[in-house]
Amino acid sequence: MSKKYNEVAKLVDPLKKYSIEEGIELVKKTAWAKFPESIDLAINLNLSSKKSESIRGLVSLPFGTGKTRKIAVLTKGEKIKEAEDAGADVVGAEDLIEKISKGFLDFDVLLASPDMMPSVGKLGKVLGTKGLMPNPKSGTVTNNIGQSVKEFKAGKAEFRMEKNGVVHLMFGKVNFESEKLKENLVASIDAIRKSKPSSVKGEFFKSVTISSTMGPGVKLDVRSSEEEEE
Repeated sequence: MSKKYNEVAKLVDPLKKYSIEEGIELVKKTAWAKFPESIDLAINLNLSSKKSESIRGLVSLPFGTGKTRKIAVLTKGEKIKEAEDAGADVVGAEDLIEKISKGFLDFDVLLASPDMMPSVGKLGKVLGTKGLMPNPKSGTVTNNIGQSVKEFKAGKAEFRMEKNGVVHLMFGKVNFESEKLKENLVASIDAIRKSKPSSVKGEFFKSVTISSTMGPGVKLDVRSSEEEEE
């Protein structure tokens, strides 16, 4: 770890769970890079991949992520113009599928209309490892192409559990106002909490941590809000 990291890490008590407000202020204070660092949410879930338990879903961040996202769309016919008019960065049909199969991955989200899915299957090996495969559960397979492009551009984000039982989600940048970060964070936590499988008993979250790109992790106490919802 760098000298600067070690300096800011001293500001964080590794044994303490901070309130959302305290945590956000601490993450902003411990961000030390010369660029506006992103802020990431990491939730360790009480789920086991060995039991085939997993979650995925969508969250609409009220103030976006602060990152310009490239949206690619697989569709055909008049939906192509609909996607382009909505602001999609890359649009195509079989031509785009061919391009992706050869390694083109210069996009953050891939949307597809249902009529393209039979052809999209061949991209499984290319897209699967990157988490970019269109899926109805993640809202990336849809007939409402124009609306979906606008929503993902505005801040709609997908979350999914990784093999280690952790969900990672970027919810803003350190130069956001604290209140905006709080609203984005609360929306993210609520969306993930609502995806809790009925088979899970007891607490759903094992731990909740936020951190900037270069900064130390800050543990949060969100149990009180969870109990209030229940």
